[in-house]
Amino acid sequence: MTSSPPVIDTAAAPSPLPQAVLLDMDGTLVDTEGFWWDAEVEVFAGLGHTLPEEYRAVVVGGPMTRSAGFLIEATGADITLDEARDALNAAFLRRLDRGVALMPGAHRLLTDLAAHRVPTALVSASHRTVIDRMLNSIGAHHFALTVAGDELTRTKPHPDPYLTAAAGLGADPARCVAVEDTLTGVASAEAAGCQVVAVPSVAPVPPAPGRTVVTSLEEISVPFLRALQHATTPRTADVVQS
Repeated sequence: MTSSPPVIDTAAAPSPLPQAVLLDMDGTLVDTEGFWWDAEVEVFAGLGHTLPEEYRAVVVGGPMTRSAGFLIEATGADITLDEARDALNAAFLRRLDRGVALMPGAHRLLTDLAAHRVPTALVSASHRTVIDRMLNSIGAHHFALTVAGDELTRTKPHPDPYLTAAAGLGADPARCVAVEDTLTGVASAEAAGCQVVAVPSVAPVPPAPGRTVVTSLEEISVPFLRALQHATTPRTADVVQS
């Protein structure tokens, strides 16, 4: 499968829907990737370091420990990983308090999935405190399950978050569709064996076999997901033991 959206044949009998749809949060459902970068710039400026724009593509979509660890090493900032993590979370939450916008098509997609009784899970590398605050904007009722990055031993790009979400919903990962905006998240979902729809935000996501790339959530609909299930051969999950 390439990056082209599947062709929908309205004359044919409808294909089955995915067993579950697993959705990333930052940059996918909510327009917050810029918030994280602004928080990182603020925290490291307070430590006397200016972050060059090229660092943004390195840290986008990554778990807090990886992003903060990279910035500490790259700048030589005098701060521990735990201190940086706490400062970044606090700076990010301050921005959330000013309000956050849903990505175009997010509300309609979640409503359609609920109407067709497709189980959904929120799968994020963000910490539980951030997710719970964000659910006030997204709507906790949309999700049967939420998975936070600080609740797992390994988060994205490892497959654990998506394997955990699929297991929690009683679904086969190979019959789940994951929606992601970064290469880190895409790698996690693909390692778990999910079909992936990428909606790139800050950095591009190239096409690849078994991956569909679209420009907006507005392109994803129930007919789109049916066609995706019909067109894509499920892959065996790449389960990596902890």
